[in-house]
Amino acid sequence: MAKVELKQPIVEEIAALLKDAQALVAVDYRGLTVEQDTQLRKSLREAGVTYKVYKNTLIKRAVAGTEWEKIADVLEGPTAIAVSTEDATAPARVLFEAGKKMPNLELKAGIVAGEYYDDQMIKVIATIPSREVLLGRLLGSIQAPVANFARVIKQIAEKNEETAA
Repeated sequence: MAKVELKQPIVEEIAALLKDAQALVAVDYRGLTVEQDTQLRKSLREAGVTYKVYKNTLIKRAVAGTEWEKIADVLEGPTAIAVSTEDATAPARVLFEAGKKMPNLELKAGIVAGEYYDDQMIKVIATIPSREVLLGRLLGSIQAPVANFARVIKQIAEKNEETAA
């Protein structure tokens, strides 16, 4: 069997992983201990992020001609990719937090919602709260004026009852 035939299923696996993805972040994992890597993988799994190590040439083949092609520029040395199909900021957020405890974990770059970001911008994206947190804040800001209005009306009604009695 030719080498190309052996590598084609892996290229297809990467392409399938990226098919419905919202975000991809590439990291250099060189220098992580087995314990740190296990902890990192657990954190990513809990956040719904797929974390895999592939050969750079296979990633380049899989992303060629797609919206993910820009990531090929940083694929040098040991590279792992973190991919999320649900939360666009999850890979950046989890990897950035892990990088605080694991100085050897180095963010390379990423693509979030079709836009390429370098390592510095990925760190900025990592500070964006998750979609659920943002929706909660939006709901709270919409609900606050209504709740305040209801409290004022209730206080006026209570005051009127006291004066009537």
